[in-house]
Amino acid sequence: MTSWDVTLDRVLGAKTGKALDSALGLSTVGDLLRHYPRRYAERGELTAIAGLELGEHATVLAQVERVAKRSMKSRRGTIVEARITDGHRSLTITFFNQAWRERELLPGRRGMFAGKVTAYRNNLQLAHPEYQLFGEDADVGSAAEEFAAALLPVYPAAQGLPSWSLARCVRQVLDVWDGTDDPLPAELRERHGLSDLDTALRRIHQPQDHEDLATARQRLKWDEALSVQLALARLRGSAESHPAPSCPPRPDGVRTAFDERLPFELTAGQREIGERVAVDLTAEHPMNRLVQGEVGSGKTVVALRAMLQAVDAGRQTAMLAPTEVLAAQHARSLSELLGDLGRAGELGAAEQATSVTLLTGSLPTAQRRAAMLAAASGEAGIVVGTHALIQDRVSFADLGLVVVDEQHRFGVEQRDALRARGPAGTSPHVLVMTATPIPRTVAMTVYGDLEVSALRELPRGRSPISTSVVPVAEKPGWLDRAWARVREEVAAGHQAYVVCPRIGDDEDEKPAKGKKKSAEPEEPPSDDGQQRRPPLAVLEVAEQLTAGPLAGLRVAVLHGRLPADEKDAVMRGFAAGEVDVLVATTVVEVGVNVPNATAMVIMDADRFGVSQLHQLRGRIGRGSAAGLCLLVTDAMGGTTTRERLDAVASTTDGFELAQLDLELRREGDILGAAQSGRRSGLKMLSLLRDEDVIAEARDEAERVVGADPELRAHPGLARMVAEVVDEERAGFLEKS
Repeated sequence: MTSWDVTLDRVLGAKTGKALDSALGLSTVGDLLRHYPRRYAERGELTAIAGLELGEHATVLAQVERVAKRSMKSRRGTIVEARITDGHRSLTITFFNQAWRERELLPGRRGMFAGKVTAYRNNLQLAHPEYQLFGEDADVGSAAEEFAAALLPVYPAAQGLPSWSLARCVRQVLDVWDGTDDPLPAELRERHGLSDLDTALRRIHQPQDHEDLATARQRLKWDEALSVQLALARLRGSAESHPAPSCPPRPDGVRTAFDERLPFELTAGQREIGERVAVDLTAEHPMNRLVQGEVGSGKTVVALRAMLQAVDAGRQTAMLAPTEVLAAQHARSLSELLGDLGRAGELGAAEQATSVTLLTGSLPTAQRRAAMLAAASGEAGIVVGTHALIQDRVSFADLGLVVVDEQHRFGVEQRDALRARGPAGTSPHVLVMTATPIPRTVAMTVYGDLEVSALRELPRGRSPISTSVVPVAEKPGWLDRAWARVREEVAAGHQAYVVCPRIGDDEDEKPAKGKKKSAEPEEPPSDDGQQRRPPLAVLEVAEQLTAGPLAGLRVAVLHGRLPADEKDAVMRGFAAGEVDVLVATTVVEVGVNVPNATAMVIMDADRFGVSQLHQLRGRIGRGSAAGLCLLVTDAMGGTTTRERLDAVASTTDGFELAQLDLELRREGDILGAAQSGRRSGLKMLSLLRDEDVIAEARDEAERVVGADPELRAHPGLARMVAEVVDEERAGFLEKS
């Protein structure tokens, strides 16, 4: 009997089972059947080469354009080079000391080619590809058995396990598979017109036509959407079951005094969301609200007004920031906004004043003890800090509200640890802030346990920012012009940021020494593909700039490994205009506010995500002068990477960028598997195209969980949730 949980080595043999497990993490029949094809190639249609990404393991259906054999100049042996094409663009495939390939790769032959995508002399190539050629006739009549179908499944593959090998493994498993119990109740399937699971799995791997494929996809999308929505519905129900400290507004409190002193007028969005938050804080069950807004849209003021309402009710508030630089910046900006309203216990403090306390892990011992005592005694009304706030030895007298800045930087366990800091038997209210705009489908799926509010209106006075891509591989002279523009901004009395992906002070990060250069630079490397160079580093770039294009300017560095007092001193110096150019990592990504900074050069911009680039760019254009952002990259034109950078350069609308980012992502990135480094349990669902499925699944999940919170009467659904959204992925679900 071949069931869902049978190990693959028992069905396919020890060697194949071990290869599938080590290369792709597929160990059971269920794992393999849930390893869906990434796409389908149709006989007669070639795969578009333009969308291939450097470094990915790709499978393409292409035609041999030409083939040539030549001798190596500096060592014995031969090289066979072939060009394969989709009719528009071409790839080079190269083989060393395999002369017989020339007789096989005949011009005009079609087949599937699989390998790692690399670049040589600005041309794409497949490194040491595996391939299977079709028969020579146009109808592929003599093709191998796995190519006999009209739709050819193309699987996410790995070195040594090309797509056609996976197709063969799937076919062997389906031939002996006994099926599995369907987790979806029959009445739910009937209500939504869904096929049974056995049929869907067979059709997704071996579709006879596009109708088969559509039926299978619809059912499997429902499995994923419902699994996530059931998990989120249970999270919402669990949160609402806890009491929370009610924090009603007080007409004569510190929040009213703060509002009266504001030197600017709140935007309509700030007022509207502020009223919703005020109502949430008054309730006796925990607020769980996400406020998303453009960079510089005024989220901090919304959060501060909420914190002051909690203080007026006799409670404390905690603000959690992802980095010490941002925590210190928040503490300073809150204190500046409050003025004498934030200096309780000091001479000249206002009557209703509270106090702002900073608590981070690297504070000097005496300061840290004083901050912990202020939090534990209740003396501190607002405590700002990093993950140090959630350590066991940090306690609060009466925590009523937790504000989490840049939620995607924290895990669910960290947020829960702060929730547990509330008074006995209660959970504090939670307000989450992010400057990463979120499309509605993502909000329903990734942030489905939170009420979502959006700040789309920017306060008056924000200056325009122009963004350009600097493609150094194609136009190396543009980088010189980039540094010239930085000098021009400094000469005009402004300042600039240079952002790099890594620090560079760790020996482990440096490229290995002693590697010999190729004896023949005109030939591609003979290992398994060109190694991508290490990301540019702050310390190396700063040294090069001070000795070269930015010589004579005041250049400083900032990164996460600097001691806290040194980081603070650098930021204070930059804010005071004592530094012309700050070379930094992404510690400046959020919260840093220096209105005089007008230029930003982001090195290796292709190493950052769309939202991160948008966040970084938000550090400039905060004053009266226009901002300039330059995205330096060696990514080649025509790749998805360049498409992303061009999208960032084309608009400063974060909500539009969020949608573009979604469109550019590949199927399977729904839970951010690429960012998390884990295989996502969601492979079929598309946040771009499946809004209706997600919304319907959310309604079904509410109905099911409302009647059966623990899913005891629905063991199939409980098993499905555990399979698609395990405990680890549920944590990532909240922090994505």
